[in-house]
Amino acid sequence: MHPKTWLRSKFMMLMSSERFAARRQRQGRRHRGAEGPVVHYFHQVDDPYSHLAVQKLDALRRRYAVTFVPHLVTAPEAGFRGDALDFEPWAWKDARAVADGYEVTFAPAVSHPSAEARAAVEARLAPLLSQPPFAAEALRLGTALWAREGFASAASEEGPRAVAEGTALRNRLGHYQGAMFYFEGEWYWGLDRLRVLEARLAAEGFDREGGAPLVPEPSAPTCGGASTVTLEYFPSLRSPYTAIGHARVCALLQRTGATLSLRPVMPMMMRGVPNPLPKQRYIITDAAREGRWYGTPLRRIVDPFGEPVTRAFALFPGAEALGRGLPFVTAYLRGAWMEGIDITQEKGLQWVAAAADLSWDALTAEAKHHDWETVLEGNLQALKSEQLWGVPSFRVSGGTFPGAYACWGQDRLWRVEREIARRVP
Repeated sequence: MHPKTWLRSKFMMLMSSERFAARRQRQGRRHRGAEGPVVHYFHQVDDPYSHLAVQKLDALRRRYAVTFVPHLVTAPEAGFRGDALDFEPWAWKDARAVADGYEVTFAPAVSHPSAEARAAVEARLAPLLSQPPFAAEALRLGTALWAREGFASAASEEGPRAVAEGTALRNRLGHYQGAMFYFEGEWYWGLDRLRVLEARLAAEGFDREGGAPLVPEPSAPTCGGASTVTLEYFPSLRSPYTAIGHARVCALLQRTGATLSLRPVMPMMMRGVPNPLPKQRYIITDAAREGRWYGTPLRRIVDPFGEPVTRAFALFPGAEALGRGLPFVTAYLRGAWMEGIDITQEKGLQWVAAAADLSWDALTAEAKHHDWETVLEGNLQALKSEQLWGVPSFRVSGGTFPGAYACWGQDRLWRVEREIARRVP
């Protein structure tokens, strides 16, 4: 194993470990001030996910015996947006698609509010940050903002100052985007992670009521016989989110009977998508926490960045032609992210082949007949056609509905299954 690969792998194993998470929580508790436990919420007024999240803020305040402190923040800088051109359209579309599942509302009339309207809303919210009406007013003004209602320009120093202070705090604590909750050393993104925040608050004795969380992951109806529905699955072999969500994708396919189209793509950083260090840290810690939540924890990691992952991708079309594409991806993800198999060496790839029930000789011979780069480029173009760039992504088509539904993230598997179910006769 190359020394750089070894160092990256060790760093990722440290950041993803349960012991590291527990240490961050202990440090957070030690820095608890005289005001007691505080959850910081960072609200970006023109962010669709913030508009969804703030709708749960008052209910959380009533349920948990902690102080929720809201802050206003700016949008993430371009380097933190992945594909900066598609970031806002994707967020707008995704928030609309998931709002109903979380029992909140988002019915925008515009694709993005104007800077003037945003500033006017910030000016009106800034004086309310420490007041009980903040969440209700943020929802009312946010609804008007996305409905393109007129806002008289508000000359205010308080709005820009509050945004600057909130953004500085967010940056100092180590994050970069809106709709974030921060509690004593850990970050929780939007509605998708409130179940995890609630579990921690309950475990630490702050739940006033007990019982089910206020914001669970939405459920999907049970359905089978979906063979006329196609699920295109865009994984990457170097994605921790793909690794921790892959078993649930396989279970979904088995449950629904949907027809799989497996379309792996090159890792984001190997195709020029920016990924600053704070974002890398958040991704690995959040993915690890999600893996523990779903029973698929990251354990012994061998980071396949660079030439090792291209060697694996060169074998994939051969595995697919032999009818073992999905088992090959399954074995590789397990080996690289959980079993500590040195997939940077041929011996490690032979382990992957054997775990996928493939003959090494047959796999390598078949792979020579396929242009893997053309396959992956075609998959990437299909992904980009849906204004997506990250993994794992999904596209559902066929069945009783025309067109396709596409989304990004292992967080969206419930939404994928709902889409499959509605297309089954």
